[in-house]
Amino acid sequence: AQFRKLVVASSMSIYGEGAYFCENCDETIYPQLRSNTQLDAHNWEFNCDKCGGELKPIGTTEEKTLFPTSVYAVSKQDQEQYCLSIGRAYKIPTVALRYFNIYGTRQALSNLYTGVCAIFSSRLMNDERPVIFEDGGQTRDFVHVSDIVRANLHALETDKADYQTINIGTGRPISVGEISQILAKGLNKNIEPEFVGKYREGDIRHCIADITKARNLLGYEPQVKLEEGLSSLLDWVKNQRPDDRVEAATAELAAHQLVK
Repeated sequence: AQFRKLVVASSMSIYGEGAYFCENCDETIYPQLRSNTQLDAHNWEFNCDKCGGELKPIGTTEEKTLFPTSVYAVSKQDQEQYCLSIGRAYKIPTVALRYFNIYGTRQALSNLYTGVCAIFSSRLMNDERPVIFEDGGQTRDFVHVSDIVRANLHALETDKADYQTINIGTGRPISVGEISQILAKGLNKNIEPEFVGKYREGDIRHCIADITKARNLLGYEPQVKLEEGLSSLLDWVKNQRPDDRVEAATAELAAHQLVK
C-alpha cells in the first residue's frame, strides 16, 4: 500500500519540565527535575539559580531540548525519531504532533493513564475525594479532543508541516487544584480534594504549550474553551459508572517508592 502521509501521536511529556522566565535576569530558563531534597521540604516551585527569584512558567516551544522523565515519555521520543527518520528516508511525509493534556467525552474513566480530568471525575462519581499530589498549584495545558482531531486533519491536508514536530495545546494554563474544584461543582458534589503533600518521582511542575508553530504551519487555533469542554465532559460522565482504582494504584506506586 502507498502511504500518503504519517501523523505521529506524540506527547508533551517528552519535554519534561516546561520553559520558565526569570524577570530579574530577563532570561528564559529550562530547568530539569526538582531534587528530592527540594521536594521533601515541600518547596514545589523553581527558583532562578542566578538571582534566587521565583521563575514564571511560559509557553514551551518545540525547540526546547527534550528531557523525558518517564518510560512513557522516552517511548514517545523514540516514536517521533523513528517515524521522522523513516519518513525522510522513504519520502513519506511525516508530522509529529505533540499533544498536551487531552480531555473529552468517552475517555476511559477507570484507566489511570487518561489524565486528571478522568481520574478526578471517577473519584467524584464514587463520592471519593480527588487525590492531589504536592499542593495542587502545578499547572497543565488542557486541550479538548475535538481540537486534537482538528489539528490532525490540518496536518493531513497541508504540506507546510511535513517532517516537523508541532505542539498541540491551547497555551492557557490551569492548576490541577482548580480543575478539581470545577469538576466537583459541575457534578454537584460537595467534596473537597485531598492534598496529600506527597510527590511522585518524575512529576513536573509546569508545562504550557507555545502554539505559534501550529498556528503558522497548520492554521490551527483551539476552538473549545475549557469551561465548555468540561461541561460537555461532565454531561457524559454523569451517565457513567466508573471504577475507582486510585487507592490501589497509589499503594502500588508507594510500594515501589515512587510516591514520597
